[in-house]
Amino acid sequence: MRDIQTNEREKAILVGCQLPHVDEERFSYSLEELKSLVKTANGEVVITLTQKREKIHSATYIGKGKVEELANLVKELEVDVVIFNDELSPSQNHNLSKLLEARVIDRTQLILDIFAQRARSKEGKLQVELAQLEYLLPRLTGQGTELSRLGGGIGTRGPGETKLETDRRHIYRRIDEIKEQLKIIAGHRERYRKRRKKNHVFQIALVGYTNAGKSTLFNRLTDADSFEENLLFATLDPLTKKMTLPGGYTVLLTDTVGFIQDLPTTLVAAFRSTLEEVKEADLILHVVDSSNPDYFNHEETVYELLDELEVKEIPIITIYNKQDIVHPDFVPSAKTESIMISAFREADLIQLRQMIEETVIQSMKPYFVLIPSYEGKLLSQLKSETILRQLCYDEQTGMYECHGYILANHALNGQLKQYQQ
Repeated sequence: MRDIQTNEREKAILVGCQLPHVDEERFSYSLEELKSLVKTANGEVVITLTQKREKIHSATYIGKGKVEELANLVKELEVDVVIFNDELSPSQNHNLSKLLEARVIDRTQLILDIFAQRARSKEGKLQVELAQLEYLLPRLTGQGTELSRLGGGIGTRGPGETKLETDRRHIYRRIDEIKEQLKIIAGHRERYRKRRKKNHVFQIALVGYTNAGKSTLFNRLTDADSFEENLLFATLDPLTKKMTLPGGYTVLLTDTVGFIQDLPTTLVAAFRSTLEEVKEADLILHVVDSSNPDYFNHEETVYELLDELEVKEIPIITIYNKQDIVHPDFVPSAKTESIMISAFREADLIQLRQMIEETVIQSMKPYFVLIPSYEGKLLSQLKSETILRQLCYDEQTGMYECHGYILANHALNGQLKQYQQ
């Protein structure tokens, strides 16, 4: 079974093996996602080769006949790389590289390669290098010649072949160095989180499947300028900005790395410190692409990763994004409060901000106080650090009647006690 397309950039052949427990639709979505990953990695799929099997071939992933067909296609089409839809074992990768006489990578290595392109911060780059080294370490045996001839291209970014050709001791040493550096960075991040907690700032985390529109929504809600494009993993490093709710209350919104099905375990482990931002949140906004036919499985993938992060107690709002191009078969299936929006419609953003504000109020306690007019600083703090619903000035008493909501552990509670009615 083949699906041939035209090509202008680095040529790639995709190879997928459908097992009995995977239905046709699910298998098709998986291959479409792999194509999108190749596009993100600056490659172009020229042909897709698939096979149905009872189980994966232990030595070559696909059967002998398909390997021969694949080898002929590699020569005929002069492709740059062959990409397999599942993670290959070290021996499978080694065998296929010899038989195909081409660069062979798997889905995991492709995702790692994209992460290497997308990482901008020092922490992001270190996390990607760590994940790549840990993934490639068991695959180094007998690969000296293959690695030395790789040159550039998809699946070769990151540590680079010179590092990979050094002996294992040097690689282990580099892994230890990276882990130490990441510990220091994680310590800084933890201190920063504690400082935010001490300052009683309400924290919101944006999560979602990659390309669900998180960065676009983040930019519209915060007036930020993070990178947004119709690519998988368009942004990688977490970004935190202030967001003002309709009542004037200021919260912190963090955009996190997009999730994906079969996210390499090395990456989940490497990015755990980054994903701690989600664990520290007071509210999670789960963004779902309602235009994607596989939206339901995308939702489930995010929930599974959230379970891994143990964030069950944090309230979640599900945001079904891209309402303007919604898929005809889309049916909302959220387990939480939900809203359908387009990140490009101002009216939808206003409605979303209001919904967020109502959810924030649920985690606060009400207050009603009479504040003297000379307490200008306190009044200003109430406007920005609490949700102030009512502010009336009584000329006879010279007092402001203030009604609103405040976090139970906020430092202002002590000052408000003397003015409470």
